[in-house]
Amino acid sequence: MLQSIHIQNYALIDRLDIDFTSGFSVITGETGAGKSIILGAIGLLLGQRADVKAIKNGASKCVVEAKFRIATYDMEAFFEENDIEYEPEECIIRRELSANGKSRAFINDTPASLAQMKVLGERLIDVHSQHQNLLLNKEGFQLNILDILAQDDKQLADYHRLYTNYKQVSRELEEFIAQAEKSRQDEDYIRFQLEQLEDADLKEGEQTSLEQEAETLSHAEDIKAGLYKAGQLIDGDESGGLSLVKEAMQTLQSVSRVYTPAQEWGERLNSCYIELKDISREISGAQEEIEFNPARLDFVNERLNLIYNLQQKHRVDSVEALIELTDKYRNQLNTITSFDETIAKLNKRKEDLYAQVLAQATVLTECRSRSARQIEEQMQALLIPLGMPNVRFAVEMTTRKEPDAKGMDSITFLFSANKNGTLQNVASIASGGEIARVMLSLKAMIAGAVKLPTIIFDEIDTGVSGSIAEKMALIMQDMGKQNRQVISITHLPQIAARGIAHYKVYKEDTETSTNSHIRLLTREERVREIANMLSGSTLTEAALNNARALLGFN
Repeated sequence: MLQSIHIQNYALIDRLDIDFTSGFSVITGETGAGKSIILGAIGLLLGQRADVKAIKNGASKCVVEAKFRIATYDMEAFFEENDIEYEPEECIIRRELSANGKSRAFINDTPASLAQMKVLGERLIDVHSQHQNLLLNKEGFQLNILDILAQDDKQLADYHRLYTNYKQVSRELEEFIAQAEKSRQDEDYIRFQLEQLEDADLKEGEQTSLEQEAETLSHAEDIKAGLYKAGQLIDGDESGGLSLVKEAMQTLQSVSRVYTPAQEWGERLNSCYIELKDISREISGAQEEIEFNPARLDFVNERLNLIYNLQQKHRVDSVEALIELTDKYRNQLNTITSFDETIAKLNKRKEDLYAQVLAQATVLTECRSRSARQIEEQMQALLIPLGMPNVRFAVEMTTRKEPDAKGMDSITFLFSANKNGTLQNVASIASGGEIARVMLSLKAMIAGAVKLPTIIFDEIDTGVSGSIAEKMALIMQDMGKQNRQVISITHLPQIAARGIAHYKVYKEDTETSTNSHIRLLTREERVREIANMLSGSTLTEAALNNARALLGFN
């Protein structure tokens, strides 16, 4: 439950500290006193958007902090999942808003995101303001109430898992079909390019080899003449290098007997002689191999032109890149040919999941149908004492054409306050006071099904008065007895008198500013406050006596 709130530099609030009690409490105050300001501050703790305009004039930042006792509400998992220290006896939520627009959130002094604060806040406080009455016109809200009261969390989770899988497979199928269509449009182009590349029968390193061969063939006569001349210079009959080296060797050998260094030189020349002889043989062999072959040159040039054209066409600079491109086109064609098989598999998966979704939707519908009948009975029992003796309330369930994220059920709350009236959508037929009573009754039922520590009603009593207001107060009082905290902001003395604790919001004007305050009223202050609510500004003895009677202080 909410133990205390600390507000600093927010709107008209300079500093406010207030402790709250369990059970049913009430907050009263004149219009404009600051009740909505306090709710706005609480809204910050629920992760609502912050506005720097809310910071009190002259202040650099505002702070809103609340302490909760959460020991009995099974919230350990939230703190564990978010790596936040769990304090069951004193959970502190704080929101700070700076004048520069920066907003910071803390849970138990640990920095937290607004998303985390919102999730936790929604499990701690339910603020029912007048605009929430408009939610009755929204089908999603009605379905959500039905699910809460049906306590079908497991069935809904199972359905949502199946539906999510179904939608994912459906998206994959759509994307694959679109991809297949686009690929099929490109199939002829890809196939043509592949056939052209495959016909070329390219080999790694082929381009370099062909370019070298083309150079040789183009200059065959020059090469042959050069090799002949080199051969003659090395191994000519009279003046060739070999004969001269041989003669030099013989000369060195002849003097080696009398001059020792000549022997080494002769051995070295012998090595040169052997090497020159080997070179001469290779040149001679090459000379015989090289021939001017116009047909071969034409073939090589045609092959190179084919390679160059393919490179230019595909904007690459090597045969290896063309080979990679060939593999790519081949894989694309293989993928295209396998599309039909893949699409068939995805279709089968989609159909299977759709059947499972429908089956689980049926389970949900059964749970909701049982809950709908119970809601109708309970709403009748709650609304009749609230001044609607002839009320009829029904939960209309219709089946959707296709499942959505919540199942196959379309929910409408039907209402008639008159005995012979036609049942119609509650939001379109009920008056403001009737809607308030319907919402209170729904909240009372929800409170019994959900472990929600604190419920705040902001003028839930709009459009009602007298004995009806008192009976609404009894409902809220009963809610407060079910191990939860109920706070009602009200203008009606019949409701204010039923609170265990009574808080008053008021304004004080100074020469420089206006400040809002809230304080817990004493017994006698409660009497005077309710008397004022009964009689207005003129406080009469009759009003005081009436106030004491309402409070049970006689």
